[in-house]
Amino acid sequence: MDTSSDEAEDWFMESLHMYKDLHEFQLEHPTKVIEWTSEKSICVAGYSSPNNEILELLLPLKLYAGDKQNLCPERDFKLEHGGFCDEQVECLRHIFGKRLLVTSGCNSSKLQIWDIGGDDTDFIKQTGVININHTPAKGRKIASGLTENPSVLHGSQINDIQLTELASGKVLFAVESDSLDTVSGLQFVNSSSFVICANNGSLFVGDTRDPKMEHYTLPECMSGSHWTFGLRTDLPHSDLTSCSVSRLSSCGLVLVSDLRKMSSPVKQVRLNLQDSVPTSDFLTVTWAPALDSCLAVSGFNGNVLVFDTRSWTTDLKTPEPVFVHRGHNLSCEQRTAGEQLVVTAHVWHPWRPRTLLSAASDGSLHVWDWVDKDH
Repeated sequence: MDTSSDEAEDWFMESLHMYKDLHEFQLEHPTKVIEWTSEKSICVAGYSSPNNEILELLLPLKLYAGDKQNLCPERDFKLEHGGFCDEQVECLRHIFGKRLLVTSGCNSSKLQIWDIGGDDTDFIKQTGVININHTPAKGRKIASGLTENPSVLHGSQINDIQLTELASGKVLFAVESDSLDTVSGLQFVNSSSFVICANNGSLFVGDTRDPKMEHYTLPECMSGSHWTFGLRTDLPHSDLTSCSVSRLSSCGLVLVSDLRKMSSPVKQVRLNLQDSVPTSDFLTVTWAPALDSCLAVSGFNGNVLVFDTRSWTTDLKTPEPVFVHRGHNLSCEQRTAGEQLVVTAHVWHPWRPRTLLSAASDGSLHVWDWVDKDH
């Protein structure tokens, strides 16, 4: 008896009541980046082949049909623009307010600049390269600047973080630090303030008007894991007093901190990880932009977990998720024997409260809106 097919069939029947919307799409190659380019379109890019596609996809129009969904035949993603990158895409960022992308590769220290194009073309073309000559480090993380002139904050180690103007390649700002800690993520709070998370869980808070940064380390008892982070902001007008930061470790710890008081977390939990994968390459934690106190976690297996943090405390308890998206695991038709599926990326919709997009290592791409049974 095939128990996996029975489980998948059971999940399909359950999904009819669990989801308001659920749309599935299959990419030729998996992506570890999902980046919004507008309220209805995203960019994805491959990381697993020598010649990787960069695609701008229009979300299924049925998502936006409201009460007229039955009159809308478009249930699938639609390719709007596409191009090819000569390296595996590690990080991809859309430039705020522009039709531009910046990417970094897994095996290169350069940044590539791309024009997404408009209605007159369907081609995403490379328009520039920023070579980082002073460091051999690979896999640079990128954050889009929030100023009128397009710029990116980027770095692979804390000591090589800099802000670069795209048009000229001019370095507008560089940090003053001798830390060799690897950068796991960085994000702007507003046009000048930013937060960086290091691979060891340390946080750095800085300002592009001052090369010195505040540095907050974790206790020794929490060392030894890979960490990533998510920042809750109200871009582009946030300030540090209104932000919360969540840190996620490869051993399943989640810490929530207030940037006004970084001496200790205000909340901490330990996730139940019974079937986690042996890699930490895809760990992701994100705050819901339109759903108060909710965050999503992925990268341990084929699921996306959604939590409501309002009941969390400083006691190290194991919380129950308010929703688990198991669709990548249970709708996967082909998988190599012994291969464990893992969610490679997820993002929240900017204004639909319970809508997320997620991608997995089999190339599947889902957009889903779960039903809140409490309302």
